[in-house]
Amino acid sequence: MLTTKTAEHIQEQKATSPNTLRVGVIGYGYWGPNLARNISEVNGAELIQVVDQDPKRQTLAKKRFPHIQTASGIESLIHNSKIDAVFITTPISTHYEIAKAALEAGKHVLVAKPLAASSKEADELVRLADKHKRVLMVDHTFIYTRAVQKIKEIVKRGELGDIYYFDSVRVNLGLFQQDLNVVWDLAPHDLSILMYVLEKEPLSLIATGARHSHSQIENMAYISMELARTIMAHLHVNWLAPVKVRLTMICGRKKMLIYDDLEADEKIKVYDRGIEVSKNNKEGLYKTLIEYRTGDMYAPNIEKVEALKLECEHFVECVQEGRRPITDGHTSLKVVRIL
Repeated sequence: MLTTKTAEHIQEQKATSPNTLRVGVIGYGYWGPNLARNISEVNGAELIQVVDQDPKRQTLAKKRFPHIQTASGIESLIHNSKIDAVFITTPISTHYEIAKAALEAGKHVLVAKPLAASSKEADELVRLADKHKRVLMVDHTFIYTRAVQKIKEIVKRGELGDIYYFDSVRVNLGLFQQDLNVVWDLAPHDLSILMYVLEKEPLSLIATGARHSHSQIENMAYISMELARTIMAHLHVNWLAPVKVRLTMICGRKKMLIYDDLEADEKIKVYDRGIEVSKNNKEGLYKTLIEYRTGDMYAPNIEKVEALKLECEHFVECVQEGRRPITDGHTSLKVVRIL
């Protein structure tokens, strides 16, 4: 871990570069500290300011990053000419207004998932980013994990063969949200992974949810989607489960893959298993024969590196090089439309 003296020295070195991306973070609650820590350690970036309504959270930020400014209102950050980019980690109901103000002020923006609370809001943010030629990126962190990158590589090179189905389970006990249901809270992870890995969007979907508290917010749901005539997808999200499960299964004609994000070492397992279908015309009677194939399993080596660090590096590179992020506004708009 960096000492305060070492961290200050790094920030002084960064400040001397004219190409350094100067960043402000809005929201220092659950996820904000992680983003602030990672962006402060990325070469080519400098954390300038943290905004949070809670004075205690401001104190914590100042203690961790003594060189930064803190404030309770976003205006001082949005209109700060020394800040080039804004990271937004506030409740979803505030994403649109804050991101809109930042884009109109000429800032690059990274927003916690999902991008906005409606397709209309998300679409307007995408248009604003394009109009002002600013980078608009959404924090779909799982896309930047080495595991999901490896899965995409396996699928893209055709190792699994034609894809039959995508099935995921993302359940745990809590955390019950106050301003969004379990679909809006958990499903963005799996929807972003699905579309990134398979490079397909749903043609149709059916979602069924239920609530088991006094709240009007659903705490569990099942989502079934048709991606193509022969590809089905199913997502199970739940805040009311006895254990935490983060499991994805992708079945192809040649092989099958299981991705368990909670596994420490073997997060991905590829199984040489499946069926072979053939026709038999013995004695003039056509019969469909199904043979089961059971082969080896292997677990590819996955480099252990924090996905959020890779995401922050990607954001900085996209701003500095004028490139389009993997999880840009256009991609994230598709997720919001599905939600």
